Amino acid sequence: MADSLGESAQAGPEVAVRDLGGGVRSVAVPIPDNPLGHTLVYVMDTDRGPVLVDTGWDDPGSWDVLAAGLEACGTGVGEVHGIVVTHHHPDHHGLSGRVREASGAWIAMHAADAAIVRRARETRPERWFTYMAAKLTAAGAPDEHVAPLREGPRRRSAPPGLAPALPDREILPGELLDLPGRRLRAVWTPGHTPGHVCLHLEEEHPSRLPGHGRLFSGDHLLPEITPHIGLYEDPDDATVTDPLGDYLDSLERVGRLAPAEVLPAHQHTFTDAPGRVRELLAHHEDRLAGLLSLLRQPLTPWQLAVRMEWNRPWDQIPYGSRNIAVSEAEAHLRRLVKQGRAEAVPGSEPVTYVAV
Repeated sequence: MADSLGESAQAGPEVAVRDLGGGVRSVAVPIPDNPLGHTLVYVMDTDRGPVLVDTGWDDPGSWDVLAAGLEACGTGVGEVHGIVVTHHHPDHHGLSGRVREASGAWIAMHAADAAIVRRARETRPERWFTYMAAKLTAAGAPDEHVAPLREGPRRRSAPPGLAPALPDREILPGELLDLPGRRLRAVWTPGHTPGHVCLHLEEEHPSRLPGHGRLFSGDHLLPEITPHIGLYEDPDDATVTDPLGDYLDSLERVGRLAPAEVLPAHQHTFTDAPGRVRELLAHHEDRLAGLLSLLRQPLTPWQLAVRMEWNRPWDQIPYGSRNIAVSEAEAHLRRLVKQGRAEAVPGSEPVTYVAV
């Protein structure tokens, strides 16, 4: 299904490029100090030049790998015609601005994530630290965990992605993107972020695998891991959202597409998207059922996160990852409350939840 172009023969960064056939290649762009290792940036030929699906983390080493990878693909950064961003996270959108500066390429993103980009650029770092401290306090986090956030940027570096590039184009759900010579349709798949999109390449698979084209799945559908589903963060919006419900609905939408092959942003390409969707739906239902067992006693979101199963014991989870875990616990709580399977305990402070 794919041939490796190998490592770059010239001196420079180590580059992993794969030819996936049909005018599509992937470049593994590293994510510094992250167990995911890299983001798979896809390079797609069009009649007006290469278009990238995501760009990778904004880091000098990552930039060097992306530039060398494009050279290995027989093109260069300056030739890029456009960038389609699956979602706003910095390991996907981080280098978009730099690619645009070097090439004049346009950047396209769903409106919901474009709004997050604008808000991130307009909100001072101090506001984010205050917001995060208040949210964690309300979730029942202990004072020693919240204290560093109250100290703010005097002691801690600002969160990544606070100055991302503003997109030039809005991706509309269901639209056929304006890519001369290609048929790439946007599929809105909220959950991991409110504006996450998958991109359905409605062309026959180059190896004639059974199914309907190929799907650039971003972080929505991954072969071996489940994406983080946490709360949609917005310091100025108190809307009660249901990210996990959004994600589960979006999974079913993608499963019905039945693509011949999935091209995710992490790990590796794979087939049988409907089967993977079924696995993820079952995983989340099992997890919700497990949380109901924990909620036989009232728990705050922090207490629930401490008791949930993660990929390592709680005392080994780094500080920032604990914040992500609490957000994920809250997203699951919201799903259970919306389903009528759990409820907040009246008068509890910080708020606790219990199974119904």
